[in-house]
Amino acid sequence: MKTTENQFKELLKEQDAYREALSLVQWDLRTKIPEHGATQRAEVIGLLSQKIHQLATSDQMKTLIDQLKGKTSDPILQRSVEDCEEEYNRSSKIPDEEYKAFITLRSKSESVWQKARAENDFSLLQPYLEELIAYNKKFAKYWGYETNKYDALLHLYEPGMTTKVLDEVFAQVRSGLTNLVKQIRESNVQPDENLLKHHFPKEDQKAFSLDILEKMGYDFDSGRLDESIHPFAIGINRNDVRVTTRYDEQDFRMAIFGTIHEGGHALYEQNIGKSLIQTPLASGTSMGIHESQSLFWENFIGRSESFWEKHFDLFKSYAPAAFQALDFSSFFEAINEVKPSYIRIEADELTYCLHIMIRYELEKALIDGDLAVKDLPEAWNQKMEDYLGIRPTSNQEGVLQDIHWSAGDFGYFPSYALGYMYAAQFHKRMAEDINIEQVIASGDFSSIKDWLTLHIHQHGKMKKPLEIIKEVTNESLNAQYLLDYLTEKYSKIYQL
Repeated sequence: MKTTENQFKELLKEQDAYREALSLVQWDLRTKIPEHGATQRAEVIGLLSQKIHQLATSDQMKTLIDQLKGKTSDPILQRSVEDCEEEYNRSSKIPDEEYKAFITLRSKSESVWQKARAENDFSLLQPYLEELIAYNKKFAKYWGYETNKYDALLHLYEPGMTTKVLDEVFAQVRSGLTNLVKQIRESNVQPDENLLKHHFPKEDQKAFSLDILEKMGYDFDSGRLDESIHPFAIGINRNDVRVTTRYDEQDFRMAIFGTIHEGGHALYEQNIGKSLIQTPLASGTSMGIHESQSLFWENFIGRSESFWEKHFDLFKSYAPAAFQALDFSSFFEAINEVKPSYIRIEADELTYCLHIMIRYELEKALIDGDLAVKDLPEAWNQKMEDYLGIRPTSNQEGVLQDIHWSAGDFGYFPSYALGYMYAAQFHKRMAEDINIEQVIASGDFSSIKDWLTLHIHQHGKMKKPLEIIKEVTNESLNAQYLLDYLTEKYSKIYQL
């Protein structure tokens, strides 16, 4: 048994080494690579991904799973066996060359998306999206599903979640949000966001962002901050977790809140238990739980009144002269203004979930065959008008704004809204143990970080997402906490 366990561990280490190399190559593709290097880099990504796929579906992996399943006394090893078995059962259904072709296409598509977005030309991306959707439909059939093929894709990012549950909970949240937005629109109190739109040099924004990351507890000896078109965090390994952000010198909110958001992701990865290193468990348990951490920091901490009261002077120390005369009350109200936005990552926290619902409904229609890719821009614009009351005037601020579809990530978007709901539940539960506002006002976030590490981060994938929700909050998904939080906060700001 000991020999078999050691063989399994060595196989896991080999897989982990390829994953680390792949993550580093992907980080470079999204941040530093010269334009002409992208095509060959896509081939490299395809080969590395193919190797990981081969290891996950090898005869050796199957033999070791069969020999160890239910027979090892090591809980980490046992959970790793279970995770590898699920991966084997899923991945072995996809032919090796087909998987390589999909990954290579995906990498090429990401580079094309960057060009299409810059040139506001959806036609460049359209053929790639058509192929990626065809692959996703085929994979859904390989994996199998009970009622809706989209469930097979959703399972990749949020195990246990279904379209049936999403349709119900999204309807509840949509009703509550649209009612609140209507009351806000009719309020006599309207913050002035123009107070914030002054030139703010990128380097000064970066310096402030670095300060905030450090205060959050981000370990710069195990990470770094870079710039990218679409902000992201990536765990190369537990001791190398990198963050990127995007700067707009006319609106500092893009970089500041983007950095806090990605910093929340990074804190999760940096604080996974050391005993899980070089196992498949050394990552977030689902994208929904991952998003709960980023949105917890971005919204419940970073957009709170206590946070800005504490850091207003620090902000002004980096901000240019145009910001120095701003009073705190006007500033705080302005950064929390509710105003429908074309760009998801610029959306206020109240209308954010509506952006996700738009993408979710479009994704389902694409996968179900009810919407053709060529009709996607018009369908997008119509849903923006229906849900947010605004209509994009370009594809750059419309269907081309997100990287996810060009990366083949269908089933991913719902995790953003689920993460927000999970974050509200965690916030409610944390408040039973910690005076959160008092901690934020102190500027020392260590007790918040420690609570999240204890209850969520350290476990990595040792626990499944719905298991964590149940254990931490003593209930299953409950969207009412998010609606209550938003109603209380914005009723105060808009004097509803």
